[in-house]
Amino acid sequence: MILHCTFEELSALAAGAQRVLAEAADSAVVVAAPPQIVADLEALSPRLTGDLTITTLAEQRSVARATAYILADLKQRLDSVIVEENPSSEASVSAYFEYANVLTFEDRLRRIGAEISAMIELMTGAPATDDNSRNLVFPD
Repeated sequence: MILHCTFEELSALAAGAQRVLAEAADSAVVVAAPPQIVADLEALSPRLTGDLTITTLAEQRSVARATAYILADLKQRLDSVIVEENPSSEASVSAYFEYANVLTFEDRLRRIGAEISAMIELMTGAPATDDNSRNLVFPD
């Protein structure tokens, strides 16, 4: 399945992923992303050049974990900028649009995951398992 992405969404995701990965690599940061999230972000980052092809439910779940972490980080940054400056500052508006672009991406990604899960259930007669989420491929 193809997940169409806008330039703004890809830019916000890439910037968010780079920030989180940089913090994870920085030994001075007390709270860093968990190892699974770091692996998901490292797998996602090079793909943020255009529309994403999602072929398995396991792949969708990996992108979803990375996106959810980026989104939570962007929300925290948005809240901080609004409180530190003011809601109409340039930094607040920029943080809002970065957050909003990732939020819309996450919504479409979630719907693709629901579609793939439903197709797996239709094909197998049972909910998705770890095995079939990795092995059942849905080409473009």
